[in-house]
Amino acid sequence: MFSRHVSSLTSAYCHDELSPTESRRVAEHLISCPRCRAEFEEIKFGARLAAQLPLIEAPDSLWHKTEIALNRDGRAVPIRKRGRIIPFLMQPRFALSSLALVVLVIAVATFWPRQAPKSLGPSWDVARLNGAPRIGADLVSDKAKLGIGQWLETDTNSRAQISVSDIGQVEIDPNSRVRLVETKPTEHRLELAQGRLSARISAPPKLFFVNTPSGVAEDLGCAYTLEVDKAGNSLLRVTTGWVSLQLKDRESVVPAGAACATRPGTGPGTPYFEDASEIFRAALTRVDSDHDSAGQTNTASLKVVLANSRVRDTLTLWNLLPRVAGSDRALVYDRLAALVPPPSGVTREGVLKLNQQMLDAWKEQLEYRWSDRLSSGPFKT
Repeated sequence: MFSRHVSSLTSAYCHDELSPTESRRVAEHLISCPRCRAEFEEIKFGARLAAQLPLIEAPDSLWHKTEIALNRDGRAVPIRKRGRIIPFLMQPRFALSSLALVVLVIAVATFWPRQAPKSLGPSWDVARLNGAPRIGADLVSDKAKLGIGQWLETDTNSRAQISVSDIGQVEIDPNSRVRLVETKPTEHRLELAQGRLSARISAPPKLFFVNTPSGVAEDLGCAYTLEVDKAGNSLLRVTTGWVSLQLKDRESVVPAGAACATRPGTGPGTPYFEDASEIFRAALTRVDSDHDSAGQTNTASLKVVLANSRVRDTLTLWNLLPRVAGSDRALVYDRLAALVPPPSGVTREGVLKLNQQMLDAWKEQLEYRWSDRLSSGPFKT
C-alpha cells in the first residue's frame, strides 16, 4: 500500500489519529525510508515545542468579533482596517494607558485559567534508576507515566525502567530514546530510535514488539537486549527464550545465546551464536553485507563460514538456506547435512526448492543441537 512516500500521513501518525492497520503500515514504511523518517522527526520536534506552549482560553469578545466577520455562508467578510492605530496610541495622552494595557495583557496571559490538560489515556509506569531521564520536556524525579506517543529520553548519566503493562519490564540505558507506540490487550509496542534497552517479558508470544529504524523485534517469550546506533543499525542479543527480527518479508528467529544484526533498508542479518569463532562471525558479516551488482553472494566468504561451522552453527546455516541461491545454496545444504543429517522425508531437492514443510521438519531436529548442553567445542564438528 505504501510503496511511495507517506508524508501526508506522518502528522496523523504522530498524533495517533490513524487506524491500527494504517499506523502499523506507516511504521513499517518509516523503518525503511530515511526521507519520510526525517520528515516524521521534524513533525515530532514541532509537536514537542507546541506541547510546551501555555493553553489560554480565548475571551468571549474574540468569539463575538469572529462571528461578525463571517456571513451566513461562512465566507470571510473583510474587516475595515483602522489606520494609524499605533501612532494614535503612542500620543502622550495615551502613552500611560497603552503601557497599562500591555501590563494587563501580560498578566492575563500569565494568570488566566488554563485549559485542563488532557488525560494521557493508556500509559505505562516509568521509574527513574539513575540521573535525570525525561519524558518530553519533563524530568522524571522518581516515578512518572509514559503515554502513547510520548518519548522517554536518557542522557549520559541517566537510566530508567518501564513497566510494560503487567507483562514485564524494560530497562533503558544512558543516551537512549524510546517512544510508547501502542498498548492494548493484543499488542504492546515501543519504538527504540537510539540507544539500548533490556527487556524481560513474561507473556504469550507475539504480544510485545519493539520498532527500530532497521526492523521490528517480536517477543516470543524471552529476555533480550537491543541496541540502535546513530546510523539506525541495531544488534539483538537474546538471553532466554526466542525473539523474531522482521522487516517486511525478511525474518530471523533468534534463540537464547544468539545474536543478530540489522541494517536500515536491508533488515535482519543471519543469526549466530555468540560463542562462534571470530573467523566465522567476520565471514558471516561479509556474506550478509557484501553482494555484487547482480545481488549474488560473496561465495568466498560463504565458504569460510561453512569451513568454520560447528554442529551448533547449524542455526546459522539453516537461516542461510533461503538467503543464498543456486550453487551457493547447494554448498550450504551439503555442509548442513554433513553436520546434522536431515530427518526421514526431507530431501536435498526439496530443501533446495525451499519446501517449507521440509525446512520446518529439519529445524525441529536441529534445535536440539542448538541448546547449550549439547553444543560442541569451538571448532569441533
